[in-house]
Amino acid sequence: MTDDTPIRLLLADDHPVVRAGLRAVLETEPGVVVMAEAATAEDAVTRAAEGDIDVVLMDLQFGRGMGGAEATARITARPGAPRVLIVTTYDSDADTLPAIEAGATGYLLKDAPPEDLAAAVRTAAAGRTTLAPTVAHRLMNRLRAPGTTLTRRETEVLALVAEGLSNQAVAARLHLTEGTVKSHLARVYAKLDVDSRTAAVATATGLGLIRR
Repeated sequence: MTDDTPIRLLLADDHPVVRAGLRAVLETEPGVVVMAEAATAEDAVTRAAEGDIDVVLMDLQFGRGMGGAEATARITARPGAPRVLIVTTYDSDADTLPAIEAGATGYLLKDAPPEDLAAAVRTAAAGRTTLAPTVAHRLMNRLRAPGTTLTRRETEVLALVAEGLSNQAVAARLHLTEGTVKSHLARVYAKLDVDSRTAAVATATGLGLIRR
């Protein structure tokens, strides 16, 4: 992309007000063009494949249907795919890790200042990474102390426990055996230095590992 080529955007969010807000901020930026909007993750995947999008601004939660992380994985799996910049209200490990593993170039929170959003779009278009400060901080902590941080699967298990699911229900949801779920929880207890499901959920929530 040359300096005088506009950055072409796709706004993917199920809330019309959010899309309108993003459009209002970004259309005032020189060299940035909002090409299209998508109200579902499925529509975002389809539209991103048309070849005229440079950066997709992707929400994570779309209600029913595909989520933003899965859509990100499908978009970035194609050759010559646009960059995906996550723009969401969620910054827990349960949200950030799947999105980053899916291939997102950046991760920004919706309360970021307009100038940060515009800068993140330009950074993503250039193939570089922008992370919200809270996300970057926790990722650094994971690198510094990998033995005390939860794996993605442990995080998924604990997030479902936090929703009130039994071990059997968690196993069914994640296509695991009940014994595997118990093993994951045992490791979670050890890492968080707790001895119960309630304490594990409370501690993980306080640390930002699962969504509040």
